[in-house]
Amino acid sequence: MYTTALAPIDMDAVFPQLAAFKRITTRLHPRKGSPSVDHGSVGGPLLWPTDEPWPTCDDAGLDEHPADTPMPLVPVLQLFAEDIPDLPFPEGSDVLQVLWCPFDHYPSSAPVPRLRWRRRSTIGPRLAAMPNPHPDADTRYVPDPCAIDPEQVVEYPSYDLPEEVWSQIRNTLVRVEADTGWQYDTDLAVASGIKTGGYPGWTQSPDWPICDCGIQMEHLLTIASWEFSRGDEHRWPPLENRHAMTGWNFDSPNDHPWRALQNPTGLMLGDAGGIYVFVCTSCPNRPYDHRFDCS
Repeated sequence: MYTTALAPIDMDAVFPQLAAFKRITTRLHPRKGSPSVDHGSVGGPLLWPTDEPWPTCDDAGLDEHPADTPMPLVPVLQLFAEDIPDLPFPEGSDVLQVLWCPFDHYPSSAPVPRLRWRRRSTIGPRLAAMPNPHPDADTRYVPDPCAIDPEQVVEYPSYDLPEEVWSQIRNTLVRVEADTGWQYDTDLAVASGIKTGGYPGWTQSPDWPICDCGIQMEHLLTIASWEFSRGDEHRWPPLENRHAMTGWNFDSPNDHPWRALQNPTGLMLGDAGGIYVFVCTSCPNRPYDHRFDCS
């Protein structure tokens, strides 16, 4: 089990203006491992029917075609309803799978995620092995197999917080940082890492997709490059791993233990960016969209 540190203050009491913006997110805490098709994972094998062709890239939006050969999508994420009970699974489904083509796509120069919703009991015979990635695949976009350890935490918006609320809490933010050393943006607001629900971890201005039905889509999940930005952060490195931060600094070698905790999947999306997947739960066919940003 991995545990996120609690805030050093009573957020509801100190920031009553934020109560309406509070959301629950589920941090997945990926760690390198050998997950099976029957387990939730990042970059692990997917529960895939043998009678369903493995998806390939249709070349649409590719910045540069690497070769005249099929480009199989790579597994990015598999989640089960029993692990993430508040994920908005469509009726009759209990498995969510995310795949993408491990090449840059126009206009964001990043992978484009594809979603599959399934019901485990109807899958039947299972594919024994996933196709290998294209030999020219960008390794930064092929996640290493990781087991997950979901944990629900409370988060508050950063870039998504309205300016009128910022003006109400600004002085209190200064006082809290002086008293505790914790900053709102980096320690108290949006949770870092790969997660479901809650708020996107924007590094640029928010850009929420609007569904064709006219409703703003919900944030379904974030695929992040890093689980936390620095080894000296107050909140997002799990408590159980804090001992590995001993002696950390920006000049620490690549084999320092904290680096494997910061980036267990091996992903690097742009400059430590993230891909945010959104879904419309009002439409029965569950349309989805995504955004990408980085520093």
